[in-house]
Amino acid sequence: MDIETIPGVGEKTAAALSELDDPERALRDGDVAALGRAPGISDGRAARIARAAIRREHGDPGGFAATPRAQEIYRDALDLVGDHAVTRYAERRLETFYPSPSRTRVEEAREFAARAMERDPDDEVRGALAGVEPLESPPSVRVRDRCLATTDAETYARAQDALPEVSVEIVDDARGLADLARGYATVVALDDAFTGVEVDGDVRVEPDALDDPATVVPERTLAFFAHNRDRLRAAVEVHRVAEMDPPCDLDELADALARIDDDGDVADDDRLERLQTAVDDLDAAVSTAESVANDRLRAAIEERDVTIEGADLLSLVEQGAGVDSLLQRELADEYAEAVDDARDHLVDALGLDDYADMARRAFPDQPTFPVERDEAVVSRLREELTTARDRRATRLKREVATDLADAREDAEALAEAALELDVELAIARFAREYDCTMPEVGGEGIAIEGGRSPLLDVAYGEVDPVDYGVEGVALLTGVNSGGKTSVLDLVALTVTLAHMGLPVPADSARVEHVEELHYHAKTQGTLDAGAFESTLREFGSLVDDIRSGDGGSVVVLVDELESITEPGASAKIMAGILEAFDATDATAVFVTHLAREIRDAARTELAVDGIEAEGLVDGELVVDRSPVKDVLARSTPELIVEKLADERDGFYVELLEKFE
Repeated sequence: MDIETIPGVGEKTAAALSELDDPERALRDGDVAALGRAPGISDGRAARIARAAIRREHGDPGGFAATPRAQEIYRDALDLVGDHAVTRYAERRLETFYPSPSRTRVEEAREFAARAMERDPDDEVRGALAGVEPLESPPSVRVRDRCLATTDAETYARAQDALPEVSVEIVDDARGLADLARGYATVVALDDAFTGVEVDGDVRVEPDALDDPATVVPERTLAFFAHNRDRLRAAVEVHRVAEMDPPCDLDELADALARIDDDGDVADDDRLERLQTAVDDLDAAVSTAESVANDRLRAAIEERDVTIEGADLLSLVEQGAGVDSLLQRELADEYAEAVDDARDHLVDALGLDDYADMARRAFPDQPTFPVERDEAVVSRLREELTTARDRRATRLKREVATDLADAREDAEALAEAALELDVELAIARFAREYDCTMPEVGGEGIAIEGGRSPLLDVAYGEVDPVDYGVEGVALLTGVNSGGKTSVLDLVALTVTLAHMGLPVPADSARVEHVEELHYHAKTQGTLDAGAFESTLREFGSLVDDIRSGDGGSVVVLVDELESITEPGASAKIMAGILEAFDATDATAVFVTHLAREIRDAARTELAVDGIEAEGLVDGELVVDRSPVKDVLARSTPELIVEKLADERDGFYVELLEKFE
């Protein structure tokens, strides 16, 4: 697939999509999540691109919803389904369902919806879906405790491109490696020539390291899984609750995710945690150990009566001796015990037996007061603890990254399957809430049984079911507030959903295959001359297109076109329009209060359907909402006059005769 041939995709967008692993599959499948991973492509943009790719795939020119009101009905239909989605992804993915004149696209969408309607949208699955989102690439990582080394400039350049997360250094010989080893916890030499070279520190000769990034920079792999850890855990839970067939072992993935934290570091390793704690707390532990020793020594001094003879004092002064000599002579045992306490405290605080000897050397045997650490030893201890921590962390990261290195594709498939499930369940919930059924697409005209419009401003359970069928051209009449516009909306919604490949809110329905839906809403007030002329031109162009065959099969729905101008002229104009439609294969329904006048003005017999009012009860209309074929429904004024005529003779009876 040539990406740039997709409508709306320019060179820049095509270049961004080309960075995906399999952009053609994502476009073909309408995979909004995958498309959204392309640089600079938002979710909304991804949905539009996917929709355009589907149109191109099926040779769909667009334009099904041919009028503003038809477009509103499509948006309403999309909202009705989208309101049942849990994830934002599903909302966007549902936007790839649109009313299409393409038979192959409608059939493709119908197959998807039919599978979706077999799903059981239980609340437990819905709850699990709440945490699922498309996986994201993590922020770039930078690793500072290791580096790559090479003597070759070309290898140096390749290493920088392949592993930008770590420093790459050029060295001349083993001495250069040794220098690097003093500054990094780990050095990875990329040249075979270094094999067998003895260098202090953690120096590894790995000529194939650039081919296996996970062993050198496991942080790259771990960063992806750490960044998406909660999303993957939610996807795992969805697969378990929904009993889906996963692309990988769920327990193994869950265990691997449990071994890393949100920062991509290895978790739940006791040795690593002790090393980290030792590094973090070393200065505090040493200071506390000093205090322990000094408190004990101070107490010992305060408790002792030290007697120094004059000759001894003179000798100490002449020798320049200070407190240290006095401690060594008079309080040697007490000092030794105080230092032992300091050493024990430090060893216990570190909790690392293999560093106990070095920790003890942090406090020298030579008496001093106050007792002080040997800073050189403490620095060396800190360095060795840090190096040990970093090396262990790297080794553990390698182990986990090795387990996860080949799991990224499966992880993405796992998340995408959970997200696609939400798309299916949104359709299933929509179908259940509105008692939907898959319509038949084909034949002539439209037939709806037990249809209820979810677009009404009343609870869906309170909506009266409607049976209505139309083939060819029909006038739809009825009392005010009898439901004529609601019938038009139901027909428009049924036609739209059917061509989206989705179920419709009816007991059963059949919709002819349509290429365009023209729905003209009621005009508010009489149009001025310019707007009136524009409306006539619009209908004239539509009639010409239908006659020529350029417009394809169409459904035309019009609500009270007579309001565009004076009633007398409106009846004549509508009669002419209906005559033109009647001579074609168009399906058209015109809601009107001028049915008599239109029939009188027409040169052909026009079908008239009526929404019958059974009468007035306590001032309220009692209406059968289903239109009746070949019935000119009575108007509200006629019903009122009839009610008065039943109650009284004379004037009202005479007035009622005017309606005959």
